[in-house]
Amino acid sequence: MIYGAPNNPLRPLEGEIRAVAALGFDYLELCLDPPGALPEALRPRLAAVRSVLDGEGLALPVVHLPTFVWLADIYASIREASVAEVLKALELAAELGVTKAVLHPGYLTGLLNFTPDVGGGYAAETLERVLAGAADLGVTVCLENLFPRAGHMYRPEEFAACLAAHAGLMMTLDLGHANIRAPRDRVRAFVAAARGRIGHLHIGDNNGREDEHLPLGAGRLDATAALGEVKAAGYDGTMTLEIFTPDREYLAVSLRKVREIWDALPG
Repeated sequence: MIYGAPNNPLRPLEGEIRAVAALGFDYLELCLDPPGALPEALRPRLAAVRSVLDGEGLALPVVHLPTFVWLADIYASIREASVAEVLKALELAAELGVTKAVLHPGYLTGLLNFTPDVGGGYAAETLERVLAGAADLGVTVCLENLFPRAGHMYRPEEFAACLAAHAGLMMTLDLGHANIRAPRDRVRAFVAAARGRIGHLHIGDNNGREDEHLPLGAGRLDATAALGEVKAAGYDGTMTLEIFTPDREYLAVSLRKVREIWDALPG
C-alpha cells in the first residue's frame, strides 16, 4: 500500500506539496478545485509544480476531479458547465501524466430529491460524457461512493449496476462515507459489489452521522475491520487519508495508525 494526502485548494499548491511530503506521505492526491488548484490557474505553473514534486520525492498517481460542481443538476446549463469543468481537470491530469482520477457522482438536490429517477438519469448521462473524455486522454475514472444526503450512489447495489454498465470504470471506495448512516457490513458489501474493481481508497473517521473527516480513532469507524475487508479482497494500491483538521499533526498520527493497522492485517 502507498499512502497519500490531498492538498487544501485554499492554499498555494507548492506549499501544500512540501507540507504533505514533510509528514511522510508517498504521494499527493491533487484536488483540482478553486481557488488554489483551478486547472487554468495551474497550467502556467506546471513546470514549477513538477519541480517541487520531484524535489520532495512525492508521486502524483491520482487527482480528485472538481468537487463543487453539479453533474446531476436540474438545469441543463449547469450540468453542461459542470461537465466542462471536469473535462478541463481531466486534460490537466493527462498533461501531468496522472493515470487515475476520482469523481463524485452527481448529487441530487432540490426537486430531484422527489424524482430520483430523473436525477439519476442526468447523472448517468454526464458520467457517460466524462468517461468518454477520460478514455480519450488515457485516464481511468474511479467513481466514489457517497452518503445518504447525496440522494444516490451510496448503496453497494448502485455501484454494482454502474460498474457492470461501464467496463472502463473503477471505484474509489471511501471508507468514511461507507460508515455514514449505514449497516456495519457496508464495506464488505461494497467490496463484493466492486468485484475486483476497486481502483483507489479514501479513509477518514466520523461519528456515523456526517462526513466529518476526523483523525483515525476520533470517531466510530472500525478501521481495522474495514481495511481487513479491503486487504482480503486483494487490493494493495493507493490510499488517501482525508483528515481535514487545521492541525496537521493529526494527519501525521493518522498515517502512523493506518500503516500499523494495514501491516498487522493478514495477507
